[in-house]
Parts: sequence; C-alpha cells; structure tokens
Amino acid sequence: MSPSPDSPVVVAARRTWIGTAGHGLADLGAADLAAPVLGAALADLPAGHGLDVADVALGNCTGPGGNLARVAVLGATLLDPAGPLTEQVPGVTIDRQCGSGLAAILLAAHGVRAGEADLVLAGGVESPSTAPLRSRRPRRGSAASPVPYDRAPFTPPEYDDPDMGTAADALARAHGIGRERQDAHAARSHARALAAHAEGRFDAEAVAVGNLARDERARPLDLAVLARLPSAFTPGGTVTAGNASPISDGAAVVAIVPERERARLGVPGLRLVGGVTRGCDPRLPGWGPVPAVRGLLARTGRTTDDLAAIELVEAFAAQVLAFTDALSLPDDDPRLCADGGALALGHPWGASGAVSVVRLFSRLVRAGAPAGSLGLAAAAVGGGLGVAGLFEVVR
Repeated sequence: MSPSPDSPVVVAARRTWIGTAGHGLADLGAADLAAPVLGAALADLPAGHGLDVADVALGNCTGPGGNLARVAVLGATLLDPAGPLTEQVPGVTIDRQCGSGLAAILLAAHGVRAGEADLVLAGGVESPSTAPLRSRRPRRGSAASPVPYDRAPFTPPEYDDPDMGTAADALARAHGIGRERQDAHAARSHARALAAHAEGRFDAEAVAVGNLARDERARPLDLAVLARLPSAFTPGGTVTAGNASPISDGAAVVAIVPERERARLGVPGLRLVGGVTRGCDPRLPGWGPVPAVRGLLARTGRTTDDLAAIELVEAFAAQVLAFTDALSLPDDDPRLCADGGALALGHPWGASGAVSVVRLFSRLVRAGAPAGSLGLAAAAVGGGLGVAGLFEVVR
C-alpha cells in the first residue's frame, strides 16, 4: 500500500561527532553545537527545493533554560545570513530526558502529518560540559545559603528518585543479567564502532564542529581489564565505567517533509510508520523501551522479524540486554546498533534519541536498503519511560 501524501518522511539526517564531556567539545555550548547541524541538514536537501522551514524542535535536558531551539535557529541564521534559516523561523525546546531527541522528532512529525508544515527540523542537543550549576533558592527570610544539586528530579521522593546508574544495577539484578554479559556487550559495541570508523561509515552523517574529527569515546576494550573495574554506582553492583555510556556532548538533527514533497523532490527517505511512548516502574526506567516497542509493533502489525535495523540508546549494557531478552533477540544480533551505540559513541542525553534516527538513515537510506525496509529507534528515559519510533525506507 502506498504511503499517504501527508506521511512524515525524514529526508536528511546529520549529527556532530560526539565528544566526551570536558574534552573535545567542551568549549561549545548547546546552541553552538546545534546551529551548524541545523544548517548541514538543510544543505543536504536538493538545491531549489522551494520549502520554507516551518519550525525547529530540539530536545535538551540540562541546558541553560529558555527556548534553546530558538537560540540555535538564530545562531544558524548568523552562520549563514543568506541561508534558509531566518529570523522568521520559530523554535521549541522539548525535555523528555534521554528520549528528548526522539520525542522531538515524533512531535514534529505530527505537525507534518496534520498538514501544518511542509518542512520541519527536529532532533536534540546536549552540552553537559557547559551546563549551568543548579541550586535551590532558600526559603524567603531564611539565612541559609542556596543548596546545590546535580539534576532535576525524575520522580517524587516517594519513588526514591533513583539515578540512572543505580537503576541500571537494580534492573540487572531484577532480570538476572550478569557482569560478564554486560562487559561482553560493551566490548562488542566498541569493536563495532571502531570498525565503522575505520570503514568511514559515519563520515556522510557527521558535521565537524570544534576540534573533533571522530567520535571521541570508541576504543579497543580488553575483557580482562573490564572484569577488574569496580562497581560504579552501588556496592557489589555489576554496572561499571566500562559497561556504562559516558556523559557526552553532541547534537543531531533530521529534516522532515510530507511524502508528497519527498516524491516531488525525488529523494529517498525514512517514512515514520508510528511512534509510541509508554511509562513503566520509575524505579526501573531502563525497562521503558520494552513496553514502548511492544506497543509500537502491536499497533503497526509488525514483529521483530520484520526489522532490518534497530537503534536502541545504549545508556547501559544492562538495559540493552534486558531489552534483547524481553524481545527474544540474541545478545549479538547484527541488526542492533550494528556500528556501535552510545556505549562506544557517547550519550549526549537530549540528542541520543535523534542520533539513533540519524544512524537508521545512514544504515538504511544512505546504504541503499530497498524500499520497505524497516528500522526501529528506541530509548529509555529517567522517571520510567520508553520512547520508540518505527521507520520505513521509501524511494
């Protein structure tokens, strides 16, 4: 069956190289990271496409506040005063924690499907290196000093508000996921990323910003060395610095148009088949992608056997393995993060879900997968959520 003329289709997808926080991209703020990626995604459209950008939606978790997407639009306008991004283009910033980038893409696609926009840019950005310090204001009249804190709460205190690392340890215990499997998955993710770098599979999607010429994190991992690393979050836990993703800086953006415009332009793309967001036990947020993906597959009448590519945000090896066990996928499924995931590339929280869609675009559209090939993107979210999107190649 032919897709509807109003079906939202990703026709361009770009990201920065991903830097480890405090290193290669440490001097660039979130808007500075996003602005050149917005321009690069637009530059990938055919010359003379004749489409005006209706809006820009960016996910972000820890930025300076305010409407970061609008700041990035204006930054892109300054970078290219004669370009398609002008002062008339608005922007909206979305916070769904680690699912923000994918959530921004799904929400922007709704506007395209509703006929309210013929071109939107959506994605995410994160710069923990430049994120502001947070503190709670003392009560009025109190002589106390402001109290600093690391992050906004994921839950009310009655749910214990676990950090994601602590929650990953709890998920591993609850589902019997041992240390050896987690370390093996981390080593496999890094090996896949190193192979992809060596073969240039990231080059077409990457936008050079700062001083980075590749993703900063990926490296050869020795299982014997991984086995000696101490628990990172809870005493006796199985999550370590080796099988957890690093805090990272980066941005990712996709361009979305309706199918009728994609056909007019004569370019291939990824049609959004459907998106689902589900809640789960907030004490085990890493479980979130499981109900989201199950619901998405049921709604669209597909199964995991139908998928050509899967991109799950690899925040922790434990949550990846809980996902593969729940969906009866092998640990080394070649469809899952085939070029490595966030464990190896880095995890810029608000951007990572959008990085997953960029990766699907490269793996399926740029690589020449046939029309009808399906790709799945999914992420777990602090507070107990899962976000998932199903995409189909159209040519």
